[in-house]
Amino acid sequence: MKSIKAKEGEIFDIELDEDLLKRNEELARKNRDLLDKNKITAVDVMGSIGSGKTSLIKNLLFRLRTKYRIGVIAGDLTTTIDAERIKEEEVEVIQVNTGKECHLDANLIRRALKEFDLGNLDFLFIENVGNLICPAEFPLGSHKRMVVVSVSEGPWMVTKHPYIFSEADLVVINKIDLAQAMGVSVKSIGEDVHRIRPGLKTVPTNCLTGEGIEEIIKVLFLESPKNA
Repeated sequence: MKSIKAKEGEIFDIELDEDLLKRNEELARKNRDLLDKNKITAVDVMGSIGSGKTSLIKNLLFRLRTKYRIGVIAGDLTTTIDAERIKEEEVEVIQVNTGKECHLDANLIRRALKEFDLGNLDFLFIENVGNLICPAEFPLGSHKRMVVVSVSEGPWMVTKHPYIFSEADLVVINKIDLAQAMGVSVKSIGEDVHRIRPGLKTVPTNCLTGEGIEEIIKVLFLESPKNA
């Protein structure tokens, strides 16, 4: 499996000069142009460590891989654990390790895209580094941004991290089978999302049973690739 490691000083840090954020946006637009040119639909999957991003992606791949050509970019600080799990679904995976940084950026995605045969892909999932803060500031060029939260993170994770939800196209409320044990209301989490952004779609999911996965596919238009 190919692996990309960020070079010293390569990551665009959120606390640095505003020009770097603008540069990231420029590169994100170039990434989008490249994806559009190759008729690839890309989804940026964001969420905290342990929210279930990898399990969710595996569920989506299981349902889509026999019909479409799919690639995955797996972001992590130093390990390949999630990428190895995703490879079990028999799709091409490119690992991107960011070192100390808490997010992927458009430059790293640009490098990862070079490792794929883009003409042989319909969809691309990008699993961002586990974080509900930094990734929001760094668009990657994806067509959709999906935020995954889980009831195991407690009742206030949405209220405490509002910005990332204002940038999302879909919010997945995961691990709903644990809601009662955790004393967390799935309905209340959805209401918190809608206070931040009225009308934003939320989908409750259980990755152990597959509940909600088909709804995610419909919301993200994954059944309608641009080259179909």
